[in-house]
Amino acid sequence: MTKIICFANNKGGSGKSTTCASLAYAFSKAGKKVLLIDGDMQLNLTLSYFSEETALEIASSEKNLYNAIKEQKPLDEFIYNTEYEGVDIIPSSTLMSSVEFELFTKWQREFILKKMLKSVVDKNVYDYVLIDAPPTLGCWVMNILCASDKIILPVEASPWGLFGLANMFEFISQVQELSPNLELLGVVVTKVDARKNYFKQTMETLKSTDGINVFETVIHLDSSVEWAQDNSKPVGSYKKSTRSALEYSALADEILKAY
Repeated sequence: MTKIICFANNKGGSGKSTTCASLAYAFSKAGKKVLLIDGDMQLNLTLSYFSEETALEIASSEKNLYNAIKEQKPLDEFIYNTEYEGVDIIPSSTLMSSVEFELFTKWQREFILKKMLKSVVDKNVYDYVLIDAPPTLGCWVMNILCASDKIILPVEASPWGLFGLANMFEFISQVQELSPNLELLGVVVTKVDARKNYFKQTMETLKSTDGINVFETVIHLDSSVEWAQDNSKPVGSYKKSTRSALEYSALADEILKAY
C-alpha cells in the first residue's frame, strides 16, 4: 500500500524541504517509487527538482496544487514527472498563500487533501507520498497531517531550533483526535555543527522527551546542500559522495527499515 509521510515543523528554516527532497531521491535509489507534494507557497520543494523558470511557469499555470485544491479535483491529474526515475511531483504555487481562505468555507475542510489523494492511493502506483508542509499551524497543515500516515519532524540543531516545538506536539495531538491513526515516525536533527554545545543540548532534550523517536542519523551543515539548491537538484544527485548526500542515504535506510 502507498504510505504517506509529511514533513512538518511550525518553525521555518528547520530543513523540511531539503529533507523531503533528499529522501525522495534516496528512496528512489533504493528502488521505491515516490510522489512528492509541495504544500508550501515558497516552492522550495518544487525548486529542488525544477529550475526557477520552470517552477514559476508551473506556479502560474492551471496545473499545480493550489488549483487542485481550489477545484477539489483528484490529485492524479496534477502530477509532473521529474528527470529522475521513480520521483514524480505535484508542484506548488505562490497562490498557496490564500489556501486557508479556499478551505475555510468547505465542508469537512480538514479532510479535503485526504479525499483528493484517494485517487493516487487507490492506484497504488507509488510506494511513498512525501508531503512538504509550510511552517504554520493552520487549517492547511491540519489537512496535510490528516492526509498522512506518519510525520517526520526536522529540527534544526540551533539555539532556537527547539523553540515552539511544544506547540507543534500539541497541534499533532489535536489532529490525532480527528485522525487517530496518525503517528510521529520520528525527529531528524538537521544543520548540525558537532563543535557547538547546542547540538548536544538538542539531542539530550529530544531524547529525554517521552514517546519521541529520534533518528540516529543526523544531518550536518554542508555547503553542497546550498550548491545543490542553486542547481535545482536534490543533494544526492548533485554530488553523491558529499557528507549530506551520504547522511540522507543513511537516513533513508533508517526510515525504510522503520516504515
